Amino acid sequence: VGPKLLQYVLKVLVQSVQLLYTFLRIDQPSYILLQQNPPGLPSIAVAWVAGLWWGSKLIIDWHNYGYSIMSLSHGRSHPLVLVAKWYEKLFGRLSDYNLCVTDAMKKDLWVNFKIKAVTLYDRPASYFKETPLDLQHHLFMKLAKDYEPFRPRYYRAVSPGADRSAFTQRDGSSGSVLKARGRPALLISSTSWTGWESLLFSILHFTDHTVFSHLDKTFSFLFYTGKGPLKDYYNGLIQKLPLKHIQICTPWLEAEDYPLLLGSADLGVCLHKSSSGLDLPMKVVDMFGCCLPVCAIHFECLHELVKHNENGLIFRDSQELAKQLKMLFLGFPSLEGKLQSFRENLRESRQLRWDQSWDQTVLPLLGNRE
Repeated sequence: VGPKLLQYVLKVLVQSVQLLYTFLRIDQPSYILLQQNPPGLPSIAVAWVAGLWWGSKLIIDWHNYGYSIMSLSHGRSHPLVLVAKWYEKLFGRLSDYNLCVTDAMKKDLWVNFKIKAVTLYDRPASYFKETPLDLQHHLFMKLAKDYEPFRPRYYRAVSPGADRSAFTQRDGSSGSVLKARGRPALLISSTSWTGWESLLFSILHFTDHTVFSHLDKTFSFLFYTGKGPLKDYYNGLIQKLPLKHIQICTPWLEAEDYPLLLGSADLGVCLHKSSSGLDLPMKVVDMFGCCLPVCAIHFECLHELVKHNENGLIFRDSQELAKQLKMLFLGFPSLEGKLQSFRENLRESRQLRWDQSWDQTVLPLLGNRE
């Protein structure tokens, strides 16, 4: 209750007490790793106080700036944003070690905050990998029970016991799983329903009429959905979109099914835009772990992850994405062309996984004993 500013201050104070109480009840640590910032208010200050109490070293893992996220709703000159920037600058300097997710952020931390950091790129966990055909089929059959786009196009003509989805089918004699003949392409985009979806819907509407209609194909566009304030609003819009060649599906997936779905898709689409322009989209990191090529919207340091025309494509507006989709899916599902070339490049890159990257980058900071 009360003014929003008062609510915010009280929330920070209560969280500070709760967090400090929790800190002081655990065994004394050698290091306190704040992973990840943001949110850093009040966790940076509380972790620093706890470190003073214990004599522990503080490590901050910078993924973005809290003040830049706050500025999206309040504006850069708002008093809360200015206080948040001062707070991150002050307590960031008090840390013993700093990690960051891009070289651009490393440079910015030094230039603006005089904080020395080591770049530790986000890496996919080991379970993000290409999905074998039999697991793809099991996943698609599971999703077909609840979602129309996963069912065969002529679902009513298929016998109820047929072992077939829109994308895969099991051979009756050998029992092996094959890609379904004439299957649609499967495009996937992760979303939290925060506002960027309006751009995607305009892109889909544009490409349905200008691109996919000329390719004479049906494409299933999948939103992997999380919780978000605008989910119901956008689901209502989806029902009204006059699309002929695109089927849109917004399933709620179990945690273990998400990497399987990424490993089964044909293309990922990313609309992530950083509030600071200095962090990279984790969803693309996971897609690359599954050797899934992406089309991603441009922002300042995206080139540190997405290499244009090598492991994916970068676009700036709906018309550019439309041209890219037309080029990528011309002749689909042929195993030739740019889409397959991107996938092969991702396979050959043999990216480091999270634990390997940690061992190579962070352990030397801590010393051999730790």
